[in-house]
Amino acid sequence: MRGFYFHFKKTTKRITLCVLLFVVALTLSTSRAPTTLEEVLSNNELRILTLMGSTTYYKNAKGKNGFEYLLAKEFAETLGVELKVTAMNSLSGALLAVGGPRGHLAAAGLTITPERQKKMRFSNPYYYATQTLIYRNGSKRPKNIDDLDSAHLLVIPNSSHSERLSELKLEHPDLQWQEVEGLEMLDLMAQVDSGEADYAIVDSTSYLVDRSIYPNARAAFNVSEPQPVAWAFSLHGDNSLIDAANTFLSNFEESGGLELLKNASLIQTKGFNLAGSQLFLRRINTRLPKYEEILKAIAKEYNIDRHLLAAIAYQESHWNANATSPTGVRGLMMLTLPTAKEMGVSDRLDPKQSLTGGVKYFLKTKSRLPKSITGEDRTLFALAAYNVGMGHLEDARVLTDRDKRNPNLWEEVKKSLPLLQQKKYFSTVRHGYARGQEPVGYVQNIIHYRAILKWHSLEAQRRTEREQDFDLPNSSDWNPNSLLSL
Repeated sequence: MRGFYFHFKKTTKRITLCVLLFVVALTLSTSRAPTTLEEVLSNNELRILTLMGSTTYYKNAKGKNGFEYLLAKEFAETLGVELKVTAMNSLSGALLAVGGPRGHLAAAGLTITPERQKKMRFSNPYYYATQTLIYRNGSKRPKNIDDLDSAHLLVIPNSSHSERLSELKLEHPDLQWQEVEGLEMLDLMAQVDSGEADYAIVDSTSYLVDRSIYPNARAAFNVSEPQPVAWAFSLHGDNSLIDAANTFLSNFEESGGLELLKNASLIQTKGFNLAGSQLFLRRINTRLPKYEEILKAIAKEYNIDRHLLAAIAYQESHWNANATSPTGVRGLMMLTLPTAKEMGVSDRLDPKQSLTGGVKYFLKTKSRLPKSITGEDRTLFALAAYNVGMGHLEDARVLTDRDKRNPNLWEEVKKSLPLLQQKKYFSTVRHGYARGQEPVGYVQNIIHYRAILKWHSLEAQRRTEREQDFDLPNSSDWNPNSLLSL
């Protein structure tokens, strides 16, 4: 009986082992590898490759920013995962790394081209860019490709620009150009601006965003038709993540979020004035240094962006501490006597007192705005009120509301402010006539100056980074000023 028990036990073990082996074999035969989307969700991480640039990805005192970063962040949030960003040193490196351990996709303003489609897959496009040839202002403006013979023309390696030039060379065999690894859009604009290169090719959106940084770099003619810009994915693997990205982009566009993001990130120099920008850039080097330490200290004390404060001061006085207007406003912040007295300013020509008084008055104005005005709009409304007065600003909000538009959005209210110059409108509101176009231009100028000051600061930091890193003289890790729609 006992022998039978051991025999039975042994036999049972064998049967159990066989069953387990069968189950494992069955599981292996029917199991599948997780999709890319499942991997992203399982690891709680979406990894993107990008390039440092003003509209791709950059860091400042407020954190991470840039159109491509913000768009990818929105996508990650819809998936409920964290976004991990790897900034590559070159376009070539970013393209080679797509689909590898560092990045599920490349979000770097990449243009969809036939050659690239042979090597990778793309999402649906989220904007279009036209290739633009730039030249130095003051030199002869080229009219077409034939005018580029024997010229020093720069493009970025492995870019859509170099592909386009290869196509054009079939019809223009004398066409020559130079491809320099490690350079980015703004580097090309800088070289054209300084005369180091005769010409370069950049994307139209890049030019529109960054032209105030190097105003001598001017657009000559378009080299291509508008081209789609999209996220790039590996040619291998499944479509799950691409399908999810396309669904997100479609929904984001339908919601209006994509248009708002583009307006905020890709159109920074609307109302660009070449002469004004050149003068401003000169004064950044000649006048601003005298006040930089004071600006930093006051900005820190009152928790305000120092670039915004410097921009307001420039708009008010062109950084002239002794400025005086015919109406009696004086100093860096052009304070009236009553305002100066209210803010505790005894000497309006003292730079520190003027800046401190101006900041206090600006913040007080901002605090008086309705709580329904939030975010960046609150800053823009405060700037307008600083210029035109709270009463007239409120009148413009009333007109906006009457027109069934949102009175809490600057983009809507700025359309109503100029109406305060027309009797049929100002006669219907409480505070009457106002030169309503002035605060619109005032706000636009300050935002324009603030953008230039931010890029100027980041460019200075970039130079410092490069001086400290001799192994990567062409690194783009701190280039904040190129679109990189390549």
